[in-house]
Amino acid sequence: MWSEHCSYKSSRVYLAQLPTRGDCILQGPGENAGVVDIGDGLAIVFKMESHNHPSFIEPFQGAATGVGGIIRDIFTMGARPIALLDPLRFGPLTKGKSRYLVGGVVGGIAAYGNAVGVPTVGGELCVSETYAGNPLVNVFCLGIAPKDRIFLARASGEGNPVMYVGAKTGRDGIHGATMASETFDEGSEERRPTVQVGDPFKEKLLIEACLELMGTDALVGIQDMGAAGLTCSSCEMASRGGTGIEIDLARVPRRETGMIPYEVMLSESQERMLLVVRCGTERQVMDIFHKWDLDAVIVGRVTGDGLLRVKDGERVVAEIPAVALAEEGPVYHRPVRRPAYLTETEQADLSGLPLPEKLDQVLLDLLGSPNIASKQPVWQQYDHMLFCNTVVEPGSDAAVLRVQGTRKGLALAADGNGRYTYLDPYEGGKLAVAEAARNVVCAGARPLAITNCLNFGSPERPEIMWQFAEAVRGMGDACRALQTPVTGGNVSFYNETLGTAIFPTPIVGMVGLLEDIAHATTQWFKAEGDVVFLLGETREELGGSEYLKVVHGLEVGRPPALDLARERAVQQVCLEAIQAGGVSSAHDCADGGLAVALAESCATTPKAWLGATLTLPGEMRPDALLFGESASRIVVSVQPDRAESVRAIARRHGVPCVELGVVGGDHLTLQGQGFSLRLSVEAIHWAWSTGLSRALR
Repeated sequence: MWSEHCSYKSSRVYLAQLPTRGDCILQGPGENAGVVDIGDGLAIVFKMESHNHPSFIEPFQGAATGVGGIIRDIFTMGARPIALLDPLRFGPLTKGKSRYLVGGVVGGIAAYGNAVGVPTVGGELCVSETYAGNPLVNVFCLGIAPKDRIFLARASGEGNPVMYVGAKTGRDGIHGATMASETFDEGSEERRPTVQVGDPFKEKLLIEACLELMGTDALVGIQDMGAAGLTCSSCEMASRGGTGIEIDLARVPRRETGMIPYEVMLSESQERMLLVVRCGTERQVMDIFHKWDLDAVIVGRVTGDGLLRVKDGERVVAEIPAVALAEEGPVYHRPVRRPAYLTETEQADLSGLPLPEKLDQVLLDLLGSPNIASKQPVWQQYDHMLFCNTVVEPGSDAAVLRVQGTRKGLALAADGNGRYTYLDPYEGGKLAVAEAARNVVCAGARPLAITNCLNFGSPERPEIMWQFAEAVRGMGDACRALQTPVTGGNVSFYNETLGTAIFPTPIVGMVGLLEDIAHATTQWFKAEGDVVFLLGETREELGGSEYLKVVHGLEVGRPPALDLARERAVQQVCLEAIQAGGVSSAHDCADGGLAVALAESCATTPKAWLGATLTLPGEMRPDALLFGESASRIVVSVQPDRAESVRAIARRHGVPCVELGVVGGDHLTLQGQGFSLRLSVEAIHWAWSTGLSRALR
């Protein structure tokens, strides 16, 4: 319980700085998931967590049980899970180990998500040498619940029965929490027994049984058995409720013989819940779970002494104040130190970079790089149409789901850039929030709130703690400026192997609300003659760009500077223009810069491709104008008769709005000071659509 994974002993002091309150927030950090009011008597419940270490040791089961665990966090709150996002990070795909991990992780996500019946509607897949020894598998889940039927993980009512429900307990996953709080070494694969084994079909039964129970008045509190198993679920429920819990391990259903109390308490076997129910409802609860072919056993009771008392039959094997385990773990104020490498990376002189001779080939190379290319080889393995809620499928800036029974929609996006955060943790934290918000805005949604997954190296190293503190500070500033409070999340430390840490990688899961699903917008051009505008300003910024890495092999400089007031204004212009009508497409400018965003607007549609003839204004290096990744920029295409309306909205907010040209033809033509390039839309589509599959051969 006092491991880093469970107690957050190194991160608490910094996480407390994040904004967690807002008009729509019903439940912030401290429960299984955050809860946000979306009107019409409904709430959304969402959270993101990591399963990095298990996925490296055993990729299929590690990823699968990551999906299962985050789904349980959602329906534990009383919500039906309706969508998953999977932000993933791997080493270079030229290496056999990385290809093996990609196959196992993607296979595990698909097998569990498809079988349990929750659609995976988006995510990320990024490739970098920094993740070669430590991949990142982050999982986001969202559900919907009546806002007046939210359930909490609290034990109350002295004498109320404590019940164990779900699957039987085995020896899998013992010490999973402590394994997640250690770095990797040459013997990491020997830790396979610490990885849990999931059963998605059992989880589906558990979802339906729990939701049926939640329709009665029997349930007092509920907690899933995740990290540290029974130990964590029992002491957390007692601590949050200000009570005690007494449990008898002899009553716990088991699938293995000879298990000692220590093993039963620490097992992380999947698909299990701990319930507190009202006295007199025990038979009703058992009948529900037995109907779904699940175990349901009374294993204890709520007490008033504040103790977690563990018995094995008549023998007391452990007795400790519940609050001591759950809330009174150590809080570390670890030393921080600015990393020495920043002096070199910040001072890198990029003005002397040679200018590529063939800018058109550079654009094709960027479109085909795994970080930019289509992720269809991954997401086509996922069922993203379950429930028939998916309005915008994977492949655009954000997924969009309809809220059944209303005209509302939800936009979901997950974003993060480890390279930016490595080069400037504060700006990297800001940029992760801003890009996630920008993506849901491009889908036509108003950003509501975020969850996060903070992936860093060992907190025992002062340089890592400095990165963490700065990234959290940046995220907090961005969330306050964009009015997107933090509802919860996860900290994953110790992501390093043989002393080499990953790039600091905060991932932001953003949820936005469309009041009318008719405003759902995608990134690709729709009609010949539409006018193309660039909202925002391009500056000569090449630091940390995908272009700099792919073409020049460099990861240096400063990431794009982010003015939060300008970011909010650009997002507001885009959102107002979409709601006013006439906006055919909207696309965030991010990885690869403006040229990539325009090329993607031409050729990423699953339907008819369209070219464009465009002029890019600006007096700067052509590669910076084309491929620099200046923040706070959105490309929109607009029906000609609505062009002046967009200009007027931009003027009102003081946002640059530059007309680039018009949509049409079967080529993308880009002209500017000192350069001109022309590519067929067919060539663009081929480079983008085949890039990842070519890298995986």
